[in-house]
Amino acid sequence: MDSTQYARWFRASTPYISAHRGKTFVVLLGGDAVDNENINGIVADLALLCVLGVRVVLVHGARPQIEANLTQRGVDSRYAGHRRITDHDAIAAVEAAAGQVRARIEGLFTMGLPNTPLHNTRIDVLSGNLVTARPLGIIDGVDHLFTGTVRHIRTRAIDRALETGAIVLLSPFGYSPSGEAFNLSSEELATETAIALNADKLIVLDGQAPLQDDAGVSYTETTPGELATLIDRLALSDVTRVRVSELLRAARAGVTRCHLISYAEDGALLQELFTAEGSGTQVSDNDFDHVRRATAADVAAIVELIRPLEATGALVRRPRDRLEQEIDHFFVAELDGFLVGCCALYPFADAAELACLAIHPRYRTEAGHGAALVKKVELEARKGGAAYLFALTTQARDWFVEQGFVESPVDDLPVPKQSLYNYHRNSVVMTKQL
Repeated sequence: MDSTQYARWFRASTPYISAHRGKTFVVLLGGDAVDNENINGIVADLALLCVLGVRVVLVHGARPQIEANLTQRGVDSRYAGHRRITDHDAIAAVEAAAGQVRARIEGLFTMGLPNTPLHNTRIDVLSGNLVTARPLGIIDGVDHLFTGTVRHIRTRAIDRALETGAIVLLSPFGYSPSGEAFNLSSEELATETAIALNADKLIVLDGQAPLQDDAGVSYTETTPGELATLIDRLALSDVTRVRVSELLRAARAGVTRCHLISYAEDGALLQELFTAEGSGTQVSDNDFDHVRRATAADVAAIVELIRPLEATGALVRRPRDRLEQEIDHFFVAELDGFLVGCCALYPFADAAELACLAIHPRYRTEAGHGAALVKKVELEARKGGAAYLFALTTQARDWFVEQGFVESPVDDLPVPKQSLYNYHRNSVVMTKQL
């Protein structure tokens, strides 16, 4: 990357740096990721997040390390579905493996991050009795013995630790109030922690990211509803399937953004968080939770969105002073503090016009943003008493058809709009009954 490319990348990342500062990210670092050759890069990137003001809770796994420890001890692994059955012989191996992984992670952060720009940066890693567990019990007739589930997350203690700028490290191991030890699923622990902390993101590092179908098509962004159908259609390893299921559970429980990111690709975490293109799969409810009414502060960003489309003739030119006067008619789609789209709604008696629809070029390949704006406008138009919505387009007829619009004659426009129709532009009239 030359200096010009670097400058452009850094400028483009600025909105994300600002949006992520002060936010809480729960990151799942499985035992497979810890054993991957890219672990030093992952640690460096997590440290960078802390330097940039992100509150990081790191939940580690230890599945392969536990398997190796059991083998060394001559203890057979037993499972019921995807859950390990942890008996008296296994619990000691589980505790030892979890302790070994935790010590390694702490050591990686304590080494001073050699051969990285953060080599002189001190990142504190704090852990402790922050998770209370309870036995999973008997499921389908199978006693899971010392396999447990989360009973309580000490969120206040975690918040206090995060306020110091430290990374909070949670191991997949917990104790009951009576002091009994239990083996926990790191995936479930990460989800429960994200929900309890009302985290802004749950990030899962996995070997199969982004999600891809048999044809090699990547799913860079999906909704909880779409992901629920994808889980059964995609060829996923057992471990990845569990992790994707936990991402879905977190998204449905209110975690705003959930990400599946590759642990093997150097810089994948930073690319996912600080670029428009991303690198993994993001799960979020894209209906219109990120669409809001525009304010005067959005005028400059709206100008940047619509100018390229005005230059190509796709949109009619609007002077900035007109935008400022009509800003109350505009809606914007905002993603991580960055405006990715806009549109306007103008009432006409029993109808309403959808106008000035624009999506940032970097986000046009992602399904959802334009549709979310249309859905929001439809809702507002219906509230205002409009019987139908109409739009004029020269280049997006097929897209409007996909949104439920039909091509209509100019005579279907409200009379005031008919008198303003520009026959030289020859725009196609699209209408949708509300």
